[in-house]
Amino acid sequence: MGSYNQVNGKPTCADPDLLARIIRGKWKLKGYIVSDCDSVKVFYNTKHYTKTSEEAAAKAILAGLDLNCGSFLGQHTEATVKGGLLNESAIDKALSNNFATLMRLGFFDGDPRKQLYGKLGPDDVCTPSNQELAREAARQGILLLKNTAGSLPLSSTAIKSLAVIGPNANVMKTMIGNYEDTPCKYVTPLQGLAAVVSTTYVAGCADVGCGMAQTDDANKAAASADATVLVMGADQSIEKEGLDRVDLHLPGQQSLLVSEVAKPGGAAMADVIFGDHNPSGRLPMTWYPQSYVDAVPMTNMNMRPDPATGYPGRTYRFYIGPTVYLFGEGLSYSDSHSLVQAPQLAYMPLEEAIGKTCSNLALDVHLNVKNVGRFSGSHTVFLFSSPPSVHRAPQKHLLGFEKVFLASQSEAQLQFKVNVCKDLSLVDELGHRKVALGTHVLHIGDLKHALSMQIGSGSI
Repeated sequence: MGSYNQVNGKPTCADPDLLARIIRGKWKLKGYIVSDCDSVKVFYNTKHYTKTSEEAAAKAILAGLDLNCGSFLGQHTEATVKGGLLNESAIDKALSNNFATLMRLGFFDGDPRKQLYGKLGPDDVCTPSNQELAREAARQGILLLKNTAGSLPLSSTAIKSLAVIGPNANVMKTMIGNYEDTPCKYVTPLQGLAAVVSTTYVAGCADVGCGMAQTDDANKAAASADATVLVMGADQSIEKEGLDRVDLHLPGQQSLLVSEVAKPGGAAMADVIFGDHNPSGRLPMTWYPQSYVDAVPMTNMNMRPDPATGYPGRTYRFYIGPTVYLFGEGLSYSDSHSLVQAPQLAYMPLEEAIGKTCSNLALDVHLNVKNVGRFSGSHTVFLFSSPPSVHRAPQKHLLGFEKVFLASQSEAQLQFKVNVCKDLSLVDELGHRKVALGTHVLHIGDLKHALSMQIGSGSI
């Protein structure tokens, strides 16, 4: 799907280098390429990339776009052909890509009710096994970032009462975001927790905008409970497609509500809070502080930092400023790992180092992972590399990750296969990818291992 934005001055839906040469050519796409909804219309009406609508339609189809989400091509393609901007053969090519995909999907194989999945209906969606699968997916998606003094998990036998506070504690539609379908059922955080222990619920705010925090009621509930769970955050009234949030803080007076009632001490959320599931999620982004948003203009999308201007860069690969949490961070209730085996020195042939091609160069990293706690659970291991400081290299980048389930006090070995040509290479200032010679530092959690990449005839 082609997006709305431009890359190097060209809308993605009108860029033959991207659509035809790279996606269909280099990446061997055998399906169809579709626009994001109305993106062809956008690059004509809003970005004024072309002077006429017919020219916009021609540029999109000739670039390799096969299907338009919206009505723009349907309205203007005929005039584009009649005006001589486009040959029917280009349309035939797009139709062939679309219908070939439909054929592979079985659209022309006869009565769909007689096909393999033809009799499936709503009753096949909401089966107990499917609902348990959804719950397990939710468990694995939960991320634990802080656990002061081992506050979690709570004991479902020692905790007799729980205060559940917050404007998102008893919401339903908010839980499924947007671009959603109809769920089999809703289980709010309050319902999930109430199924485990006796709860007292206080919203604390009239809505997530939280113009006025109701701290008195919240404090009373927290004071009378053995533990407190706060369920805060935003919903689509704060941010969604077409609506940008104005800052990274909790909305309104939510932070005040948290500070007033926080004390030590959905069904999947309850599973994690009470220790029925050991969290293994990892943060899929860099969590920037509010100061970053205040200082960095959204119009500057340069990845690399600029010391001359104080620009700190973007993403975990280049950003050099302070963070709330780092990409890839996440805690579990019990894990540890140690390096078992990894080479300290690796060689690559001279012809590979100076040539334009690189292939069949790999090395292995072996890691021991042990569950040192009393909770069984999965552990997610990230392998990062910090390359030598050449070609304005990133400070680190992700090479791969593995997830392993371990019973309490058990251990296992993981193996990472490092593709030298891909994982230890950098793109130089001319756009050429080359293996970076020198010292690469491999990171796994707090572990660091130096690997020297050199030219020679030794084995890798």
